[in-house]
Amino acid sequence: MNLKSQMQYRVSFLLTTLGQFITAFTSFFGLYFIFSRVNAIDDFNYNQVFLCFAVVMMAFAIGEMFGGGLAVFPRIMGNGEFDRALVRPRNIILQILVPNMDFTRLGLLIQAVIVLCYAVPGSGILWDWKKIVTLFLMILCGSILFFSLFLLKATFTFFTIQNLNFMNIFTYGAREFGKYPFSVYGSGILKVLTFVIPLALFQYYPLLYLMDRKQSPVYMLMPVISLLFLLPCYIFFRIGLKHYKSTGS
Repeated sequence: MNLKSQMQYRVSFLLTTLGQFITAFTSFFGLYFIFSRVNAIDDFNYNQVFLCFAVVMMAFAIGEMFGGGLAVFPRIMGNGEFDRALVRPRNIILQILVPNMDFTRLGLLIQAVIVLCYAVPGSGILWDWKKIVTLFLMILCGSILFFSLFLLKATFTFFTIQNLNFMNIFTYGAREFGKYPFSVYGSGILKVLTFVIPLALFQYYPLLYLMDRKQSPVYMLMPVISLLFLLPCYIFFRIGLKHYKSTGS
């Protein structure tokens, strides 16, 4: 029903999807112009960085498409929609997510797929079934991790009512910073993105495995380990829900 309602204005839907597709290419061309001046960034060449970029963009597009309701959670809480959801005999998170899925994010997803198809052949990676599985895990687990970050951001609304824009640094900011392997930002940032917000577990460490810089299968499974971050985010959401009082809308 949500998709059908968005498709009632098909020209608007298609133009918005096209806008997502075209806008995403500004980042692509930004990387292209950088590599027209340099040969490598932190020992990662042109196609390896584009592979990293494509994985992060694809993971973000999927995570945001399904977690769109969490991105607009302050509006849902402020206009009384959340109060109505609480009295219905269905899972509360699904009631937030399903009516607010943003299918125009398909434009961003299509762009990421094109960049991935462009980067894979020239990456210099010797592909086998283990590396194909690793790439799949990077995208899948990265999508769930971005979803977890949207869930974490939404949970703060229980206590602040208003949107906390600084949390965007971990969602939209992570999408932008993730264009490059996280090691380029220094060891301190890399540690934070490993042990606090585990973005490096689905992006940087598996990339080292794909490039044969690390041989241990542990690096192949790093994206799966990052899924542990979903547990504290969900627990925090339940705590916020327990202490929620209606906004009175």
